Amino acid sequence: MAQPNIIFYFSDQQRFDTCGCYGQSLDITPRLDAMAKEGVRFDLAFSPQPVCGPCRSIFQTGLYPTETGCFRNNIALPTNVKTLANYLTEAGYENAYIGKWHLASTGGLEEKPTIDYHTTPIPLELRGGYEGFWRASDVLEFTSNGYGGFVYDEDMKKHEFSGYRADCITDFALEFLDRQEGKKPFFMTVSHIEPHHQNDSNHYQGPKGSKEKFSSFPVPEDLAALDGDYMEEYPDYLGACESVDENLGRLIDSLKKKGLYENTIIIFASDHGSHFRTRNKDAHLNGYDDYKRSCHDASLRIPLVIRGGKFLGGKVVRDLVSTASLPKTILAMAGIDVGTAMIGEDLAAVVEQEDPNRPNEIFAQISESRVGRCIRTPLFKYAVYAPGKNGGTDMDSDVYVDDFLYDLAKDPHELDNLVHSSAYTEDKLKLRKRLADWILKAESKEVRIEDNSQGKSTTKKV
Repeated sequence: MAQPNIIFYFSDQQRFDTCGCYGQSLDITPRLDAMAKEGVRFDLAFSPQPVCGPCRSIFQTGLYPTETGCFRNNIALPTNVKTLANYLTEAGYENAYIGKWHLASTGGLEEKPTIDYHTTPIPLELRGGYEGFWRASDVLEFTSNGYGGFVYDEDMKKHEFSGYRADCITDFALEFLDRQEGKKPFFMTVSHIEPHHQNDSNHYQGPKGSKEKFSSFPVPEDLAALDGDYMEEYPDYLGACESVDENLGRLIDSLKKKGLYENTIIIFASDHGSHFRTRNKDAHLNGYDDYKRSCHDASLRIPLVIRGGKFLGGKVVRDLVSTASLPKTILAMAGIDVGTAMIGEDLAAVVEQEDPNRPNEIFAQISESRVGRCIRTPLFKYAVYAPGKNGGTDMDSDVYVDDFLYDLAKDPHELDNLVHSSAYTEDKLKLRKRLADWILKAESKEVRIEDNSQGKSTTKKV
């Protein structure tokens, strides 16, 4: 394969179980399902940070947010960090970025930024190395809603659009593809805001008719067991997911029409999921949350499908993987080996099962709702939080205490917190040691993790 084109196409706040290839019974994602049959589906893929800005900082740098300082929203990506776009430009790629950026403004959490690009054009030096085609807004939900708005181009000129937002963002991506003549490989990121809720209305916004079309949706079992706002919001959420899939199909059709499909690798993922206000109602909330700032699979588990290059054959990977590995994987697709300069692993090696000693677990950092950390294995989820630390102001801690422990074999929907159960003390201590090792590796910090003396925390509906 010649130096391939690479498209990173990702949604915002999309649960894995919205997709047919992950078990959704409704016909929401036929184009992604078809892509999975041609490529590779990662059955257990997880976000390393379930907040928009921090996760995007990982996607661009291959570094944990605690290393770049982008541990919460409203913190700009440092200009002295080498990014995905920098590496690929050096390797001869043309780059393009379309959609939501969320890495230019700086200020307090949930406050008006002191350096504010939320609704104004982002200068070149704050675009993370993307020097080519640019149709983006720092916070797309501030410059648009479900049916209209604007973005800015590489010359900082405003481009207004009307129509359903996911369609319009994809129109810009198709504009870039129309310019391709095959003389130079390209790397294009399409960063949709859908199905993320619309901030100013505090509701999900699917295409018109979504509430009627998906009124009889099957309720995910983790949501059905808990109180949240899913009964009202899920139909529009599914409509937005369907639109993201339809627009993935438009991109694929364009690639095929231009003869670019077979030499293009497509990555579909999301930054994180959504718990629909069912979580973070416990006494440990120390900061802010709406739909995602949680260690639970509802927030962390996401769809991940890759098609092209080494990712062919309709394979399903059952090992746990983190999307923290995407930057290193993307660069490997282009023939760039960054070694230990980035976190994670080349996911192609996981597909080929090259390392029999690979630890089958993932690590995640939680911010804004609390200063939290967690480890997820095939059998357990173990999470801790930092007492007295605010998730919107504090990046890390020297001391953590127990937060959640779930036996996933018996409790796959994470409803019965066993962190205080004496029957699980041995398991908890083993997981505690593994989590401390992860924190040391990721943050170069030795931490102390203690028993929680504040009493039991439950997640069951009462």
